[in-house]
Amino acid sequence: MQMNFTRKTNRNYLKAGLFIAFLAGSPMTYAQEAIKYQLPPQSIVNLVDAPQIPMEEFSPDGRYMLVLEVPGFQTIIQASQPVLGVAGLRINPISNTTVAENLGTFKGLKIRDLSNGSEFSIQGLPQDLQISDVKWSSKPGVFAFLNKSLEDTELWLADLNNKTAKKLLSKVNDTYGSTFQWNGDGTALLAQQVNSSRGNVPVQNPVPTGPVVQENLGGITPSRTYQNLLANGYDETLMEYYLTSDLIQVDLQGNAKPIGIKGIFKSVSYSPDGKYILTEKVVKPYSYLVPIYLFPAEVAVYSSTGSKVKDIYTIPLADKMPISFDAVLEGPRNFEWRKDKDASLVYVQAFDKGDPNVKTEVRDEVFELGAPYDLSSSNKIFSGTYRVRDIQWGDGLAIVSENWRKDRSTKMTLINPKTNQVVKVLSTRKSEDTYTDPGSFVKNEKGQLLTDGKGSVFTQGLGASPEGDRPFLMKWNVQNGKQDTLYKSKRGYYEEPIFFNNTGVLYVSRESAKDAPNVYSVNIKNKKESKITNFSDPYPSIANVQKTLLSYPRKDGLNLSGTLYVPADFKKGDAPLPVLVWAYPREFKTKEAAGQVKGSPNRFPRLAFRSPVYWVTQGYAVVDQADMPIVGEGTSEPNDTFVEQIKDNASALIDHIVGLGVADRNRIGVGGHSYGAFMTANLLAHTDLFAAGIARSGAYNRTLTPFGFQGEARTYWQAKDTYDAMSPFTYAPQIKRPLLMTHGMDDENSGTFPIQSERLYAAIKGHGGIVRLVMLPKEFHGYRSREGVLHTFWEQHQWLEKYVKNNKK
Repeated sequence: MQMNFTRKTNRNYLKAGLFIAFLAGSPMTYAQEAIKYQLPPQSIVNLVDAPQIPMEEFSPDGRYMLVLEVPGFQTIIQASQPVLGVAGLRINPISNTTVAENLGTFKGLKIRDLSNGSEFSIQGLPQDLQISDVKWSSKPGVFAFLNKSLEDTELWLADLNNKTAKKLLSKVNDTYGSTFQWNGDGTALLAQQVNSSRGNVPVQNPVPTGPVVQENLGGITPSRTYQNLLANGYDETLMEYYLTSDLIQVDLQGNAKPIGIKGIFKSVSYSPDGKYILTEKVVKPYSYLVPIYLFPAEVAVYSSTGSKVKDIYTIPLADKMPISFDAVLEGPRNFEWRKDKDASLVYVQAFDKGDPNVKTEVRDEVFELGAPYDLSSSNKIFSGTYRVRDIQWGDGLAIVSENWRKDRSTKMTLINPKTNQVVKVLSTRKSEDTYTDPGSFVKNEKGQLLTDGKGSVFTQGLGASPEGDRPFLMKWNVQNGKQDTLYKSKRGYYEEPIFFNNTGVLYVSRESAKDAPNVYSVNIKNKKESKITNFSDPYPSIANVQKTLLSYPRKDGLNLSGTLYVPADFKKGDAPLPVLVWAYPREFKTKEAAGQVKGSPNRFPRLAFRSPVYWVTQGYAVVDQADMPIVGEGTSEPNDTFVEQIKDNASALIDHIVGLGVADRNRIGVGGHSYGAFMTANLLAHTDLFAAGIARSGAYNRTLTPFGFQGEARTYWQAKDTYDAMSPFTYAPQIKRPLLMTHGMDDENSGTFPIQSERLYAAIKGHGGIVRLVMLPKEFHGYRSREGVLHTFWEQHQWLEKYVKNNKK
């Protein structure tokens, strides 16, 4: 996805209310008006308002399963709560929490005791439950969570042994960093609380005291486009006011005690033995060019009672790294506790000084650091060919994962944690080759590798294959290389492993194209199954929609795929249908990887805001996740031929669905969100394949993202022709097919500033094109309010009905 952050929230684009600029009637006229939120057809409203399928959370011992009730879209009133953009973050200054497109909270909770099948509720929960961040204690049946009301963020404790819950702490600071965590023995929690001495909100002096000055004295300081950055001294004051926290220890009875450590914490973590606390604290100098996660950070170790043990290192400001996905800071980085020892740190340091252009056999080195945590006494334990991504520690083994973004190389190496010697290379592959992906490692309750004590670990993966995704659970003996598939999704279903702790039972979520996801327990030895949940289909109105996984060739032989939805009553020989194609381009370095089948025909429809499937209820055929691979093999980069490849992808799809007798070639619309919107505008600028387009929250002028975007690592000045050729703004006079554009006024995503849509609209309008621009108040990059989502769907429906379904060509 394209990424970006908006300056201060509540930016007033066209004064107040919802404003829509559009061309009414003839291409030579245009108008502007304020209208109220509208509703799409009732069948679409019903699908938007349908209850969400619950989510599950398992206790580490596998005894309990939490069933969490997922809320629907926010109301516009909820979405209109105050939002402050600061240092690349969006925070709610009232409730002291981050603000996202999705609230990330659950509004209901039930518990299933898997030992006897009983279900019960917890007494004492807050009346208006907004639960998030469930974290289990090492004590059986106990977990902590945040409750996020409109007025406060609170820390709560639930004890399933007595079926009760209680509030432990108010004014929890959830704006940045590690909000809370358990100590090792589960007797207390360490939480960030709003700084008790912060006083009233700082007031900005309306009279300036001087200019804001930035300068660069010759150093190369490239940076991608971000939003919500600091802009002046007052912004710095606000950041410190809202993000500074006191670290508080609170026991299970709710007794809270400050431990004397405060600051803006990037991360906080207990050592495995619970005797020490590792902190990364944001320090000056701050930056007006990059977000807070690239600010300097002071790394230190404290005792668990709050006394400082050692200042270890200050990670510098990361505003001068080369524009490359493989570039990192020079010097130590990624400090963390080694999970298989009581209190040893590990960190990574770039052997190439962080510059991927340096030619060297070694890229990264890993060091271990024990008490008294003097950096000069570090011990090197591993040298990596690529960038070290992470280290998984287990019982008698450890696995280092590396990657190199430029050529998509990945590598996994087994090391002996006692001697720190390399045992063997476990895997070398290309990250974009999904067919050979061994999956991700299953971990135990301590965050270590789950092992069988005999040299085997467990992984679970997507199971991508030529017939579609078939998720799996695998036992992998990393000593002798033997791999045993313990479970694999059956044909005709999509079965995803969701909990396994090597006690003989696996829990999977099973679904099909027509069956809603439900949880089943599976005995690993005899494969006996038992259904645990009985969630019903939330979308009965589309239960009989026909769903097919498409596979078709591009003209150069590259195999493409997509998922086709056709109305239930459509049959072969019927008149071809109007079609809505929805897509998102992705970059690849090899045709083999680009041609791999993606997705599964056996997934149950999930009708989120980004889904186009709603329009199958309106008589359209819908192609979702239509393949749009952009391939750049060898020294070529994918974007060098971006426009040509999306044209070939679209032509291949249209020829295929027309050949199936499903699509009317003259009534095909195309749409997408973010980079998919960028693709849509390009298709309308460079082809006449589509009757109309829908572009939501896109970026259209690449000179506004000059230091890279999406997967493009070159700057505008290094690849000017590519940037210009890819920018539909450059070709605005050629966009003659009707284009509907929508954009959240508070879009926070890097590169997709709202001005991107405003400027393309003006360019198309200025050349007589048919275009409509809808600016949505209070919406982010992804639209979050029910009113905003339904109005967006109304706009899309009007556009599709007029310019696609009833296209007179």
